Amino acid sequence: MQDTPWQVLHVTANHEKRVVQHLNARSVEYYLPLYTERSRWTDRTVELERPLFAGYVFIRFAPKQRLSIVSIPGVLHVLGGTGHHTVSSEEMERIRQGLLHGYLLRPHPWLEIGAMVRVRGGIFDGVNGMITEFRHQCKVILSLSVVKQCFSLEVGTEQIELMDIRPRVTAICRSVGAAH
Repeated sequence: MQDTPWQVLHVTANHEKRVVQHLNARSVEYYLPLYTERSRWTDRTVELERPLFAGYVFIRFAPKQRLSIVSIPGVLHVLGGTGHHTVSSEEMERIRQGLLHGYLLRPHPWLEIGAMVRVRGGIFDGVNGMITEFRHQCKVILSLSVVKQCFSLEVGTEQIELMDIRPRVTAICRSVGAAH
C-alpha cells in the first residue's frame, strides 16, 4: 500500500486522537500529522501536540474495512469517492519528513484571491484589505476610503488574518496599477 493514495477521514473537531485509537485497534493504516505548540495556562506553560489539519485524519484501507471505519465514534465521513479527495503518498511523505526534521509547519486558514483579510503586525497592523494575487508573498489591496483610492501591499501570509466576511464587488479598486 506504499504507493496507494491516502483517503481523507473527516472527524469531529478535537476527536482526532480518539479516532486514531479506534483505527489502530482495527489495524487501519493512519497518519495524524501533529505539531507542538506552547500554551500558557494560568499556573504554568505546557507543550501540547495538536493536529496540523484539525478535523481530519489520513487513512489507507481496503474497501471491505469501510463500514468498520465510518462506524467509529467521532467519524463524520470519508471524503469523496475513489480517486477524489485523496492525498498522494509523496505529498504525505513530505509533510511527515518536514515534521520529523523540525520544520515549523503550522495550521493556516485557506486563503484565496478575493478573500478579505486583516493585516497583523507592522505599520499597517489592524488594516483590512483583500487578497488580489500570490507571488513570493501575498498581495493585499488596502483602501483609503476618503479619496476612494486603493494601494497594494505585499506581506507574508503569516502577517494576515482571514476575516469572516464576503468581499463586496463594489469595493474592489478598478485601477490597482495606478496606486502602487
